Amino acid sequence: MEPDRALSRDTCVETDEVAALYARACPRLVGLLTAMCGSQGDAEEVAQDAFVRLLEHWGKVRDYGDPEAWLRTVAVRALVSRQRRRRVAVRGLAVLGRRAVTALPATEPAHDVELAEALAGLPIDQRAVLVLHHLHDLSVAEVAELLHIPTGTVKSRLSRARAALAPLLTDEERSTT
Repeated sequence: MEPDRALSRDTCVETDEVAALYARACPRLVGLLTAMCGSQGDAEEVAQDAFVRLLEHWGKVRDYGDPEAWLRTVAVRALVSRQRRRRVAVRGLAVLGRRAVTALPATEPAHDVELAEALAGLPIDQRAVLVLHHLHDLSVAEVAELLHIPTGTVKSRLSRARAALAPLLTDEERSTT
């Protein structure tokens, strides 16, 4: 067999594997990131960047037990970094006397808007653990591993986030948390 044909077949197999992972993981990843940052546009952009990084590292990542976990880790870390950079930029604009305003999409149902606004009021570190634990159903240990922080830190951030959100919950919602 000619080397070019063998290379071509390997490339097709890799492309098919990545395409299958994309079809399976992208909607969940965008949902997770949207819940964390409150912006579907930002979530889609971060997810796209994570898939670009996946392509760059596919030779190594394809052998992992759960390539989707690697992808999720890369995306969450990228989002957290992006939110930090954005926070620094907003502070810089405030120093210059300007205000940066972020609006939520008007097309979301009222409950989703209230949740998004409540989550947006939390610091990114608390928001990340809350979304990963409660909305993405990861255990405290899994959140700690994903974010590379101790489990105690995850627990304290969850506690602070819940305390900050408690006044916004109805009695029925409080009984389920």
